[in-house]
Amino acid sequence: MKVLPVLSLTLLALFGGQALAAECPALLQHELPKLRSKETLDLCQQFGGKPLLIVNTASHCGFTPQFKGLEALYKRYKDQGFEVLGVPSDDFKQEAASAEETAKVCFVNYGVTFAMTQPQHVTGDQATPLYRELIAQSGQSPRWNFYKYVVDRQGKVIAHFSSLTKPDDPDLIEAVERALESKP
Repeated sequence: MKVLPVLSLTLLALFGGQALAAECPALLQHELPKLRSKETLDLCQQFGGKPLLIVNTASHCGFTPQFKGLEALYKRYKDQGFEVLGVPSDDFKQEAASAEETAKVCFVNYGVTFAMTQPQHVTGDQATPLYRELIAQSGQSPRWNFYKYVVDRQGKVIAHFSSLTKPDDPDLIEAVERALESKP
């Protein structure tokens, strides 16, 4: 008699876990190494069901001061579930030589509190799976650093913006607010 409850719990754990993985959108079914950490960032756990802004960043770019505006945007909407994910990249040859220097630029120089990954490829054949999915959904690869993708609660790209678009741009804010209104 006692074997059945244990077996049922085991089956529930196995199949329940698969059901949870199936509910996670393809865009978020990835793990990336966190910046300034030995831990990885499970995108489903961290961002599943949340509106999200994903930005490829660089430490030595003319757009690097956008970190300040990205942080302000994050703080403005984070209590509503909004998240920002910064993905440093040297694809445009403007990222710091070390992850430590990247972390200093983000966390010390600009006071970033939103999630940041270790440097990743965001363009071409070497693009991380997250960026391959962003590109597939939006039809647009980042053309430069600080290219922005707004993702709704279902893990779908609903808007994308060039590097020239500042974090306080009305069109970007409107897209973020649309993502906030989306249903999980």
